[in-house]
Amino acid sequence: MDALILRLKKFFPASLHSRIFLTGGMVRDFLLGVACQDVDLAAAIPAAELASLGFRLVESKSTPNIYFSYRQEFGKIEITRLESVEELEADLHRRDYRVNAMAMSLDGALTDPLGGEPDLKRRTLRACTPTSISDDPLRMFRAFRFECEGWRLDRETESILTGSDWSDAFANIPVERFSQEMLKALAKPDPARFFRRMLEFQVGQNYLPEIFEMAQVIAGPPQHHPEGDLFTHSVQVLERMAALTSDVNGRFCAFFHDLGKLYTPKDQHPKHHGHDGLGAAAADAFCKRLRLPSALLRALKATNKLHDKANKWEELRDSTRIRLALDAVKGGIVEFLPLQVAADCGGKMPEWDEVLRVAGLNAAQLGIEAEMLDSKVTPPEKLQQMIMQRRVEELRKKMSRGFPHPVP
Repeated sequence: MDALILRLKKFFPASLHSRIFLTGGMVRDFLLGVACQDVDLAAAIPAAELASLGFRLVESKSTPNIYFSYRQEFGKIEITRLESVEELEADLHRRDYRVNAMAMSLDGALTDPLGGEPDLKRRTLRACTPTSISDDPLRMFRAFRFECEGWRLDRETESILTGSDWSDAFANIPVERFSQEMLKALAKPDPARFFRRMLEFQVGQNYLPEIFEMAQVIAGPPQHHPEGDLFTHSVQVLERMAALTSDVNGRFCAFFHDLGKLYTPKDQHPKHHGHDGLGAAAADAFCKRLRLPSALLRALKATNKLHDKANKWEELRDSTRIRLALDAVKGGIVEFLPLQVAADCGGKMPEWDEVLRVAGLNAAQLGIEAEMLDSKVTPPEKLQQMIMQRRVEELRKKMSRGFPHPVP
C-alpha cells in the first residue's frame, strides 16, 4: 500500500498533493494494513487538469459521476471531482458507512469527520447518516458482503434496514449491481452469511426470490435431510464447500445445486423426483435474470444436472461415469464436482482423474482405425458405441488394479 501511494505521488504533480485525497476503501485498507484493490480518489482540481492527466468523465444515472483512467502501474483509477477542498467533508458524509468515510491527502493528512477510525478497530459498520441507506439501498447488500469477512452492522443501522419496505427502491436499481455484491460475498470466508442476512431482514426478493422460497420447501425425506428446509440445506452445503475451495463458481453452484427442488410437484414432497433436470432447465432463466456470466450459467446448469448422479458415483456403471465426466467437462465443473459431492452428502469420487483421462481419449488414441471413422463405413451411432466401449475397456485396465466397479 505504501508503494502504491508513492507511485501516486510521483504520477500527480506535487503542487496537487494537498488537493488529492485517498477515500473510501483505500483509506480503510491503508489503516488496516491490507492490500488495496481499487484506486478511489477525490480531487479538488479543475476538470481540464484531470483531462490533461488522461482522465475521462464517466456519467452515471445511479451513481455519482467519476473521472476514470487505466494505468499499467495502478490498474483502474476513479476520481470524484470536488469544486473545492471545503467540499470534501460533504462528500464523505454522502458515503455509505463511517469506516468508508475517511480521506487522506497525498501529503498524508487524515480527515475523519464521522469517527470512522474507532469503528475500524471494532470492525463495526455504522451508516454515515440516517439517509445513507435510502440514498442508495444497495448499500445494505454491501454491508452483508462486508459481514461475510467479519464486520458487523451496529444496531442503529440494522434498525434502518428493518424500518422500511425496500421493494420499490430496489426496482430502480440494476440487477447487475446486486449480482456484483453477491459474487464478491461468495469470495469471502463466510459467504453463507450474505444469504442468511437477506432472509433475516427480508430484503432482496426483487433480485433473488428463490432463497425466500427455499425456506418454505422441505429439503427431502427427514431421514436424509434432518436439517429440514431447503434453505438450511443449501446454506450447509455452501458452508462446507467454502471450507474446501475459494472458487466462487464452485461456491455459487453449491448453494444453488438444488434449484430444481423449487419446481417439483408439491403433492410429491418430501420427495423431489426429477429435480436435477428441473434445476438444469431453470438455470438459464435464473442466471440471465441476474445478468451472470455465461460460464457461471453453464456451471450451474451442469451442477444441477449431474450432482444427484455424482452423489451415487460408486454405484454407477463405468459407461455412466464416463458420460458424467464428459458432461462435467462441457459444464466447466471438473475441478469442483468432487468437492460438491463431499459438501452435499459427504461422498467421494475415487478415480475421478482417471475417468476424466479416459473420457478425453479420441478414436485414434483408442486404437480405432481411420477408415472406421467414415460415416459410409460406420454409422455415427455405431461409432459412438464403439468409442464408448473402447473407453470402458481402457478404464477397466486401471480399475482392475484394485478399484471396484459395477458391471456395465
